[in-house]
Amino acid sequence: MIQGHSAELTLQESREVLWTKGEWELKNIQVTASILEIPHGNYSEIKYYFILRRRPILYVVNLLLPSCFLITLDLFSFLLPPATTDRSAFKMTLILGYTVFLLTMNDLLPVTGHGTPLLNVFFSISLALMVASLLETICITNIQFRSDNYIPVPHWLSVLVLRYLAAIVCLPQKRRSTRLTVSLSPEPKGMTCVCGAHCFYNIQSEKLHPDPTVEELRKLSKGVAVIRQHLDRHFEGTRTSREWQMIGVIIDRLLFGIYIIFITISFLIVVIIWVTNNIK
Repeated sequence: MIQGHSAELTLQESREVLWTKGEWELKNIQVTASILEIPHGNYSEIKYYFILRRRPILYVVNLLLPSCFLITLDLFSFLLPPATTDRSAFKMTLILGYTVFLLTMNDLLPVTGHGTPLLNVFFSISLALMVASLLETICITNIQFRSDNYIPVPHWLSVLVLRYLAAIVCLPQKRRSTRLTVSLSPEPKGMTCVCGAHCFYNIQSEKLHPDPTVEELRKLSKGVAVIRQHLDRHFEGTRTSREWQMIGVIIDRLLFGIYIIFITISFLIVVIIWVTNNIK
């Protein structure tokens, strides 16, 4: 047996008549002539080696781009306020959608018997990042909602997070308010005070001639002051609660930056490995 055409001519003719579904492409054809030795005699033998290659564009369009879009959505979900439960629900929805996406596209993943495909590694990393992001959101939300029940912030933690980490994430502390809350109390004897429509009176004369209107105004002013103090305490929260909430915000922003760095490094590693394998 002899070779009728050269390997180059056979490759060119095969590419002209080859029909595929778009997943494979014919890269090369190699021809090797040898002698087949058997007990009854020797025979000539010709071996044809067909080198096929998967087209990457199919996986880029159907698998990689949707996965990158979902990862981008999960990344921008950090912009949602951590003090609400909408972020955790949104991230849970993304994880559920990504899982359904992987189950649907499982038939498109390449099957190899010598190792784990690079696409499967990429999808596993993406799913792990989403789960880690959800766990971080759960912890931050817990800090934001249950900070009233926590113990006071330790000094070392306050210095580490509120001073150093806040500077790293470019989140300076809020300036303390200079507003003073004035509470009304009974005036000492022998002094004058102002009430109502700027009416001046003396405590000794008040004891001799008590005015019911003035007494009612003083009681009313004390009640208003107490209500004001309770409202300020309700809306501003305690000092411990505010510190824990500030720590949660700082840690959330720090993990957001780490999440961006980790995603960027992971994507670059996958791209470098892919390009290196294709060059080889």
